[in-house]
Amino acid sequence: MTVRLIEADFPLRKVSEESVREKNIRHGHISTLHIWWARRPLAASRTTALAALLPDDPRRREELLALVRDIAPWEVVSNGNAPQIEKARQLIREAFGGRAPRVLDCFAGGGSIPLEALRLGCETYALDYNPVAVLILKAVLEFPQRFGRPDQVKTVPLPPVSQEQPQTDQRLLDVAVKRTQSPLLQAVSAWGAWVLEEARKELEQFYPKDADGSIPVGYIWARTLPCQNPACGAEIPLMRQTWLAKRENRKIALKLIPNRGARRVDVEILGANGEPIDFNPEEGTVSRAHVRCPLCGGTIDDETTRRLFREGKSGQRLMAVVLHHPNRPGKTYRLPTEHDLAAYRAAEAALVRARHRLAQDWGMDPVPDEPLTYDPRNIWITPYFPDDLQKFGSLFNPRQKLALITFADKVRQAHAHLFSQGAEPEFAKAVATYLALGLDMLAAFCNTLARWENTSEAIKQLFSRQALPMIWDYAELNPFSGSTGSWVAGWEYYLGVLAHLTSIPPANPQPASHAVVHGTATALPWPDNFFDAVLTDPPYYDNVNYSALSDFFYVWLKRTVGDLYPELFATPLTPKSEEIVQDPNRQGGREAARAFFEQMLTQAFREIHRVLKPDGIAVIVFAHKTTEAWETVINALLEAGLYMTASWPIHTEMQARLNAQETASLASSIYMVCRKRTTNEVGEYPKVRREIEERVRQKLTQFWDEGIRGADFFMSAIGPAVEAFGKYARVEKLSGEPVTVAELLEYVRKVVAEFALERVLGSAELGGVDAPTRFYLLYRWTYNHARVPFDEARKLAQGLGLELTALWGEGGLIEKHKDYISVPTPLDRARSEKFTDETTFATIIDALHYALWLWERNAQKRLQEHLAATYGGNETFWQVAQAIAEVLPEGDEEKRLLQGLLYGRRSLQRDTQQRGLFNGGES
Repeated sequence: MTVRLIEADFPLRKVSEESVREKNIRHGHISTLHIWWARRPLAASRTTALAALLPDDPRRREELLALVRDIAPWEVVSNGNAPQIEKARQLIREAFGGRAPRVLDCFAGGGSIPLEALRLGCETYALDYNPVAVLILKAVLEFPQRFGRPDQVKTVPLPPVSQEQPQTDQRLLDVAVKRTQSPLLQAVSAWGAWVLEEARKELEQFYPKDADGSIPVGYIWARTLPCQNPACGAEIPLMRQTWLAKRENRKIALKLIPNRGARRVDVEILGANGEPIDFNPEEGTVSRAHVRCPLCGGTIDDETTRRLFREGKSGQRLMAVVLHHPNRPGKTYRLPTEHDLAAYRAAEAALVRARHRLAQDWGMDPVPDEPLTYDPRNIWITPYFPDDLQKFGSLFNPRQKLALITFADKVRQAHAHLFSQGAEPEFAKAVATYLALGLDMLAAFCNTLARWENTSEAIKQLFSRQALPMIWDYAELNPFSGSTGSWVAGWEYYLGVLAHLTSIPPANPQPASHAVVHGTATALPWPDNFFDAVLTDPPYYDNVNYSALSDFFYVWLKRTVGDLYPELFATPLTPKSEEIVQDPNRQGGREAARAFFEQMLTQAFREIHRVLKPDGIAVIVFAHKTTEAWETVINALLEAGLYMTASWPIHTEMQARLNAQETASLASSIYMVCRKRTTNEVGEYPKVRREIEERVRQKLTQFWDEGIRGADFFMSAIGPAVEAFGKYARVEKLSGEPVTVAELLEYVRKVVAEFALERVLGSAELGGVDAPTRFYLLYRWTYNHARVPFDEARKLAQGLGLELTALWGEGGLIEKHKDYISVPTPLDRARSEKFTDETTFATIIDALHYALWLWERNAQKRLQEHLAATYGGNETFWQVAQAIAEVLPEGDEEKRLLQGLLYGRRSLQRDTQQRGLFNGGES
């Protein structure tokens, strides 16, 4: 078996840096082609693919690692093909005897992994169960390779260009003119402009400009409810907050003014002309479905709010109009006029006519009438809809419906024109697919769940979270504005992506239509021993409910290109029966759902084992934070006959996003390198334990030096342990009893805890640190102040020989919140008299927290007495204080207290010693 570079070494720090940086890149990146959830960074996908395909050569290892580093930056691939990529392609071909290796991603999703395999010259295959993902994959992998060059397309019909083409349309046509070498890019650019112009002719009247030429960017709407106070009855505009612009040097807000005489809420805009904002815009009228009336102060509880919505008692009110002027920078705001409302009412009337006409033309309701079903994990909007309106069409107001069905009709017409003008059927289908994906992205911004982002002053699409929550005040997009979310703005991104994709040199053999497959990973349609490598990112438990979320796009794709892909759109919504996801609603309860998921994942891994060549390699991405999930994936791998030879925790998430989350999250994804197990050797547990500790400590030293910390550090240790454990068909205790994966993970956690404490405390001597103090230090280092699942905290405590239940209680070291726990700060604990009056200071951490409380209160004499009576003379006490201070982030309140106490240590000890109170010496 040839050892691959990724099994020997990997430039973790550089790849992590580029993967995180890539999150901010837009132009040309496939993330702007279409929304897909949990896409892997291209940098991580590209570098792991190369390292998995290149054989390791100890004499050239540094040279090969340098090449992996060199291909990590986005700039290397953003504008064609840099020499580094050409060199990588050449080395891969040499490693495989002059041929392109066959590579599979059987959970291909948004296409990051197979795209990078394709870029590296591989014969690439991509499979997904979801029809929306399949169309994205065709747009990313198949069409640019089949139709991207002049010699591949005989006829490129283009639409007639109007002599009075609007300036915004010309931005699209300019791309076609400048890049005529790609027939696909030329056609998509030209027909995208045609769709916009044709839709404009019918729709522009419903988005009227102001007299000075200012163009509406969007309309800020608030849903409304009647006040339930019988003496009031005012219409309450539901707004979470009322900021329109909230930047350091620009603050504009809506002020809600009670008009009790007229029993209504009046509105004015403050800050636009520099006038002071004399109220708090953070205080809206609704929070978590609890409503407050601005007139009478009456409240509506959350259940009543939902009931009123279900009973059809809600309405909506236009609160403000956002504009920009073509010749002036920035945005302006004004209150709505009767002219605005008349345009909206005209759109309502036009919708009735257009809906009737298109229903006859298409043979289906052009407005999506498919059911929108409540899901407690991510479909949260439906409890607010009456039963007869629990449909996808209810996510759009009448003007939005009119705009979307009009654009959809133009997409269908564009395909018909292409076909009638002599385009090859598959080429016409490809162009129409890009237009349909563009309509999807317009729909993502053009719905009643899109929100106004006051810091960027732009509309944000509905999937800012992986859910469909209720949005009380939404932003309605003008699709012709040219601003974020509009057809023009979206299409410019599209053409940038397409220019990027068509610049990738052709693979040999070229991807054909069979290279992107609609199917299930549990029954792969390829023969045994077919692939040189399988690179994939499987779903894990209930992390993302892909099918439920993608139904939003599926219902529109069915209307735009459903006729072109009957095999993909044969069901009312995306197929779900064989989706590998844990869904209690669908699978008969929590335990049944978990069993279903684990069974399906194991079968998928068996299929990977089957289609992988004997000397083939698999790289499987794992990004779940619970050891329960790890236990599942390890068992599934081992049962499938796969074992891990290496693992790499690649940083893939931006720290700002992680800091915004209340529960613990991983910044890293673990890239597990796997092989087919070829031996049936049985391992003896005492020997395997020694192998595990040696391997884990070796890799943890490397990961520590690479900057891996916290929860990622704990997870990163599991891979090296499984490398030692999984190479055996079975590991037995001396009694002959098999060692379970759960026991393995328990031992690993103990090894990692000891290693981390040694590093954090700067000493291998841990005997002086009691178990609760170790737990506190490790918890802060691992999770900071986040809540974590109870079971995860319990396992952390077990690794230290500690029972978690002994630590909670009033003023205790932990607090329990249903299925989660958190660790309170010293000042949180001090709110309990039980802590301040009854603590016995049996542990270092209790004494330290008490000292920090006294320090905060500036109770110097009591603090000196407390330190003298407890651990003030013990150097370990101060080491623990220093260690906790170092692991907490800048700006943290507890860190500030610790730094203050540490800074005042010498004066405290000096004053105390003068009183003869310290038993220990000053250090």
